[in-house]
Formats: sequence, C-alpha cells, structure tokens
Amino acid sequence: MKKGGVTVDTSFIYEKETQLTVHKTCLFFAGDGFTVYNSSGDHVFRVESYAISARDHAEIVLMDPFGRCLLTVRRKRPSLHQRWEGFLGERLDGQKAIFSVRRSSMIGRSSVTVEVYNSTADEYHIEGSIAQRCCKIFDGAKKPMAEIKRKVDCTSELVLGKEVFSLFLKPGFDAAFAMALVLVLDQIKADDRSDDDSGSDLDTTGED
Repeated sequence: MKKGGVTVDTSFIYEKETQLTVHKTCLFFAGDGFTVYNSSGDHVFRVESYAISARDHAEIVLMDPFGRCLLTVRRKRPSLHQRWEGFLGERLDGQKAIFSVRRSSMIGRSSVTVEVYNSTADEYHIEGSIAQRCCKIFDGAKKPMAEIKRKVDCTSELVLGKEVFSLFLKPGFDAAFAMALVLVLDQIKADDRSDDDSGSDLDTTGED
C-alpha cells in the first residue's frame, strides 16, 4: 500500500477507504475543541483548547484518546501569507517543522497549499469551503486523498449541523495528518471571521 504525506503513526494509516466523524465540541469560539470517532464509535483523536479568542490559538495540539500528543500545529509569524507549520509530537524549541500550510490570495480566489518536508517533497492542495464542510485534499497529481463532507444521519437521512461532519480518507493517507489540516483550515476560517464582521469564510473554489 502506497503511503503519502506525513506518517505520524502507522496505526492511523488504513488499508481501506475510511470515514471518521468529527465533532466540534465548542461552538462559541472557532477552533475550540474537537473529538473524532471511527465508524465503530471508538474515540480516535481529541483537541482541547481554552483560548479566549481565535487569534489566541498560536499553537494547537492534536492528541490521541489517551492524551498523547501526536502533532502540534503553529501559526507562523510574521508571514506574508497565512502560514501554519506542523511538528511531530509536542513542539520543542528549535524543532524543525515536518510540513507547512500556506494560504495565498489572488484576484477572485484563494488557494491553500501544503508542503511536506520529506525525501520526496510531497505537495498537496486543498479546494472547497471549510465553512460549508465541503473540502477536498489533492496530491500533486490532483488525486484526491481526503475529503470533508457534511454528515448525513443514516437512519433519518437528514443532513446534520455543521458542528458534526465526516472526514473521508483514501488508503495510505495518515488520518492524524489529515486531521491536522482540518485544524489549520478551521483556524483560517476563524481568521476570516475576525477580519470581516460580515463573516466571510475560507472558500478556495473562487466562487461567490
């Protein structure tokens, strides 16, 4: 099975296409708290943050169900574009990032690019709207590796609220890495809301 992106732990790499359920546990501040479950209802990841506002989220830690730090994502300052960096485990002073996420704005659209600092220098692109829970993560060859979608209740077939959504993973794509990208996208969305009282959100489709 071909693996791509960042490998945090082989236990988070699945041989079959996998669906995770992501639940935003705090609705008052963007970026505050997530829990992630697999299709069996087992707890996979958790994120806890107690910052007063979105701009206080300089660092966010992705943990396993037992509180072990898997990845740390940090806002890079100063930066010409919105840029975040990812570190394996709990970030230490002087530690090198293993990936970065940058957002650049052009006339009529925005783009999000993920650069992985490995031997093959993998690059990924994110398209869609995190605010609408509709995003895709593509590799350099435009092959979809992960997708964020609104979650549908299996019994009633009703679309659930935006605080609960699905994260679909292609085989070989590390779920922890994918979830770290979700955290960064959520923070970019929070920045947009802070900058614009009208509530404009991250939208990389280029559509109005």
